[in-house]
Amino acid sequence: MTSAKSPIPVKTREFHNHHMNSTLWNDFAFRDGDVIIATYAKSGTTWMQQIVAQLIFDGAEDINIPVLSPWVDFRLVPPERFPGLEAQTNRRFVKTHLPLDALRVWPSARYIYIARDGRDTAWSMFNHYINFSEARFEAMSTAPGLVGPGIAKEIDNVHDFYRTWFNENGSPYWPYWDHIRSWWACREAPNILLVHFNDLKADLAGNIRRIAGFLDIEQPDTTMDRIIEHCSFDYMKAHAELMAPAGGANWEGGATTFINKGTNNRWRDVLSAQEIAAYEARALAELGPECARWLEFGKGVHA
Repeated sequence: MTSAKSPIPVKTREFHNHHMNSTLWNDFAFRDGDVIIATYAKSGTTWMQQIVAQLIFDGAEDINIPVLSPWVDFRLVPPERFPGLEAQTNRRFVKTHLPLDALRVWPSARYIYIARDGRDTAWSMFNHYINFSEARFEAMSTAPGLVGPGIAKEIDNVHDFYRTWFNENGSPYWPYWDHIRSWWACREAPNILLVHFNDLKADLAGNIRRIAGFLDIEQPDTTMDRIIEHCSFDYMKAHAELMAPAGGANWEGGATTFINKGTNNRWRDVLSAQEIAAYEARALAELGPECARWLEFGKGVHA
């Protein structure tokens, strides 16, 4: 990756909805080496936070991910969260769900974008949506500062949720295709790394080492073995209260609802052949063949 080919991206717009307020980044005080973990959502965000945390903290137990790694653009948490980040003496890692063109890109920070096939994303998002507490839905729709429509629990089955998400470009959450495009277009920037959910599942150890290399983190083999174990689904499920925002309090069933299944292809038994073909045609038209292929399968951009 060379900056001569791909300069550091520049923010060109603000993005607001019931969940996000991109202006919360405008006064963010970056430090050299900050790590920004970015996803559309339900694409492996918490998994990547755990990976980065384990690399930074040498495979430690009992790392509280939401406390150390806040969602900076989440509009319901005020900017007063930043003093907590200012107090951290470790290498910091935070998350965002913004498209890249609505995000400040700091040259000395590192950005990791993890993506997942849209159908798998939608299936995971439905679990998040259907189990979200009514109080949290109400807050997202009524709290001061809302720009645009709110969000409510109005769909009660995954097939209807997917149809709405697909036909209305990410509704009731936020646009999907331009999110993927914005990050894919800058995949060769010197401080951006693209990772695919499928690649983590296929070769967790290899991809953790790849991420460590991108972050200039070296770990001895014995520590790396512990890090890999702590990033397994079984470990994360067993420690779900340390992974889920607010310890899972905003979801029915708590933290183990938030850390759900971590599996792909659940849509294959629900979507018709026509719906599968429509998704694949849409992905090709929206993204082009190279990106569409990567988004469906993964297997190593920058391998």
